[in-house]
Amino acid sequence: MTQTVTFHDLSDCQQLPEALFKRTEADLSFFIERVQPIIAAVRSEGDAALRRFAREFDGVQVEQMAIRAEESEFEAAFARLDPKVIESISFAAENIRAFHQAQKPEEMWLKEMQPGAFAGDRMVPIDSVACYVPRGKGSFPSVLLMTTIPAVVAGVPRPVVITPPGPDGKVDDATLVAARLVGIKDIYKCGGAQGVAAVAYGTETVPKCLKIVGPGSPWLVAAKRLLAQHIDPGVPAGPSESIILADETANGALAALDLIIESEHGPDSSAWLVTSSRQVAEQAITALPGYWAQLDEKRAGFSQAVLCGEHGGVVLTRDFATAVEFVNQYAPEHLEILAEEPLAVMATIRNAGEILLGNYTPVTLGNFVLGPNAVLPTNAAAKVAGPLSVFDYMKRISVGYVTRSGYDSLADKAHDFAVYEGFTGHALAVSPLRKTLLGR
Repeated sequence: MTQTVTFHDLSDCQQLPEALFKRTEADLSFFIERVQPIIAAVRSEGDAALRRFAREFDGVQVEQMAIRAEESEFEAAFARLDPKVIESISFAAENIRAFHQAQKPEEMWLKEMQPGAFAGDRMVPIDSVACYVPRGKGSFPSVLLMTTIPAVVAGVPRPVVITPPGPDGKVDDATLVAARLVGIKDIYKCGGAQGVAAVAYGTETVPKCLKIVGPGSPWLVAAKRLLAQHIDPGVPAGPSESIILADETANGALAALDLIIESEHGPDSSAWLVTSSRQVAEQAITALPGYWAQLDEKRAGFSQAVLCGEHGGVVLTRDFATAVEFVNQYAPEHLEILAEEPLAVMATIRNAGEILLGNYTPVTLGNFVLGPNAVLPTNAAAKVAGPLSVFDYMKRISVGYVTRSGYDSLADKAHDFAVYEGFTGHALAVSPLRKTLLGR
């Protein structure tokens, strides 16, 4: 069956169509309605519900699946996994760790605001976090690295991993190896909405956590939204999305090659080539079928579903400024800039989860080995949020310290505020009574 790449010719349009900015997770009503009973079952039945849903949703054939990954599973994973893959996981982990260590803020800072009056911040890790590693459309040890390494760097006392089990009731080998290389000991086999509910409420086996991080399907996003009062849902990371922004100097076939990357995640992904060059657009459209022929059938099907559907394809704008405006309105998870002067173009970008510059920085490198976090805001959340980072595993505590010599100048001004706003208790605390009590 021949697939036709979606092509939007906006070269004569003065306004960008709103429909092009919609994602598959924009309307979660279908999913919210269906995850509610799943959440309720986990809350009331605990581990029993997790095992039942593992059979129903994950096809687990093991009657008494161990919900927590056992030590023997880790050992077997190291024995089975190709040493070359283990080496690549270790290589990526080193880069990701180095990036997040550089990102980590100092433990505390204080600044003298006035003579004798100091104020600042103290950074402390949160007590617990659940790192979600999806599995429905593949195995993703890279996601484990991206979600757990900043937790370890931040010093979270209890970072755990939740992930769907395979039909054998096990976690995939690469994810187990990645966890051990990072220093994660606790992996629990529960995915989707039931996994979110498990760490939101706690079960007999799965610990209750303060926060959950990691990407996933609309089912996961819907569960996070419903359980937001019980667990911090973290960076809004739903189905994958990308824009390849190309000027007239770009190689259209190269742009098409990189357009494949995020489109192969699944049919719920979004992926666009946005350009003001008709030649680049036509080159890309011509090149795509040849690339699909080189993919395995499943990934080719995913990519075709996206690039020949409503949430992906090629957009031709009337000029490059309009192409840039498309990007800023869309606020993509991943943005790749193929241009003669990518740094100059970057200066015009306001909204994107990540920006990858030039012909030698495909999204693939950012997803796996470059170092910056690849768990990024989706569904236009990049307008107000950034990538997962060390800061997501830490919290600020404000610190103040006023000496005896610094007190008087602050107390007088604070007294004025308290009186004006009608807080007599506030005012009394900085009245002459305080000096009397301190023997001054």
